Amino acid sequence: MLTGVFAAQKKDGSTYYRSNITFQGKHISLGSFSCELDAHQAYLEADRLLKDQGITIVNILFSDYLLGHDKIVTLLNFRDHRIYMKNPIYMYRSYFHYYLTPEEIYKFDIDDLFYFSSHKLLKRGGRLYVNDYGMQVTVLSRYGIRNFAVAGKDYLFANQDPYDLRYENIININPFHGVRRLSKNGTVAYETYIHIRGDYRIGIYDTLYEAAIAYNKAADLARQHGVDKNFPTNFITELSAREYAQAYVEATVSEKYKKYLKRLQKR
Repeated sequence: MLTGVFAAQKKDGSTYYRSNITFQGKHISLGSFSCELDAHQAYLEADRLLKDQGITIVNILFSDYLLGHDKIVTLLNFRDHRIYMKNPIYMYRSYFHYYLTPEEIYKFDIDDLFYFSSHKLLKRGGRLYVNDYGMQVTVLSRYGIRNFAVAGKDYLFANQDPYDLRYENIININPFHGVRRLSKNGTVAYETYIHIRGDYRIGIYDTLYEAAIAYNKAADLARQHGVDKNFPTNFITELSAREYAQAYVEATVSEKYKKYLKRLQKR
């Protein structure tokens, strides 16, 4: 066998080749290959990456390698920082980069290193998520951003870089259910809507808290009229129980919505 290559057998009896390398006492698997030469090439590439300090995370050309980008990033990070992680993470002093692809690189606070070193970053339908205890958890939920929030309306990037996911760069405009932020001619207002058999507008309010409380009131009215749906509740910790109760009583709900609930109840 060529250096760094080991033959193995599949269940059907066919042979494939595993490539491995040892560096700084760490035994690293480089992957499986259909032929011995490819497995050996992977070993040679890894050996060069781990020994040639002239190859850096900045000047690396991923397309020149048989090794996948995730393995390359892992090797360079281990070489430079002596910390081995299976996920394609490269560390800096106060943040780290997660290489979803060679071109799609996300920046996270170093405080999130442990989490993302053990949770693989995935993307579907334009949304980033991880699998956590068998559930798909969106990355933005870590910042208190709802699953179907819209960038530019519900949250903003302070430096306008959507790949910078450090906490200081995320501005959560609207953390509440059923609330949309409206902006026109420099004036900001908040629209409340509820989804039953479509979106029903509850009203437009001057403050975010008023809009969030109006949603809670609209959900309570729906339940009172027999709508069997698990409406989420907006929790407003900034208000005392007395302040919330007063705001709840004063919250207005559109008459059109009330009439809709009455018609729904008669069916």
